[in-house]
Amino acid sequence: MAADRERENRTEPRPSRFRLDQPRVPRTKLLPDYDPEAFGRMSERIARFLGTGRFIVWMTVVIILWVVWNIAAPDAYRFDQYPFIFLTLMLSLQASYAAPLILLAQNRQDDRDRVNLEQDRKQNERSIADTEYLTREIASLRMGLGEVATRDWIRSELQDLVKELEEQRALFPRERSRGSDVGDR
Repeated sequence: MAADRERENRTEPRPSRFRLDQPRVPRTKLLPDYDPEAFGRMSERIARFLGTGRFIVWMTVVIILWVVWNIAAPDAYRFDQYPFIFLTLMLSLQASYAAPLILLAQNRQDDRDRVNLEQDRKQNERSIADTEYLTREIASLRMGLGEVATRDWIRSELQDLVKELEEQRALFPRERSRGSDVGDR
């Protein structure tokens, strides 16, 4: 017992400066820790469920059962009398939680849409740059091909040469000699 009292009376001096080579002692937090991503995913699931026909059907069934029970049940078993104040309170509570969860889910969807839009914009910029590059390449190829002889151009030139030769043969008929054609060469 004496040792316990001595320990209680003895206080350790607080260091005037914090040591940087040692980890800090974690402080106790008033609020609990939570994972924002997990909370966001949960809020999206809830918001997705609140936006379905299944939720409306279940909510309608619960409200009908609530009203019927509190009208038709014996007085001892009724928990919410006619103005149904407790039902109104429950619906207000549900709405007060549903609205922020839906807004949180919408904000997360907006963030995802913003990221997707940015990625699409960057992809479009790359596509435009690639298209412009390919357009310049095709233009340079066309300019280069403008100077290259095509099959049709060569064919027309050969036809012109053949016509010229035929005209020259018509003007200068060949002399027939029995000898060699050495002179014609």
